[in-house]
Amino acid sequence: MNNTGPASGYQTYDEPSGPDHSARNQAAARRTALTICTIADVAAGVLGLWIVLYLLDANQSNPFVEFVRGTANWLSGWAQDIFTMDTEGLRVILNYGLPAVIYLLIGHGIAARINRA
Repeated sequence: MNNTGPASGYQTYDEPSGPDHSARNQAAARRTALTICTIADVAAGVLGLWIVLYLLDANQSNPFVEFVRGTANWLSGWAQDIFTMDTEGLRVILNYGLPAVIYLLIGHGIAARINRA
């Protein structure tokens, strides 16, 4: 017998360990990064939509407007009343725009980090 390995049935470190998993891991990382970007974009989009609907004086009793307002309030609950302005429109822009920008920066930053790894 000419087996130079450590023991029969065990693999040495210099032998490949079966199929290449790096391509599959890269694809999974890209999908994860895309999912994170999509979630951040949707959150920022809902906040931006609420800003537009508010500034255009949309009908507050419309079910779609109520849904957007409720979702925007939930997404920006941590940032409500950071800015207290006398001008209501400016207050809405700042209190809902800041979370939108933060969601975009954090979401795309995490996605870029995942794609680099």
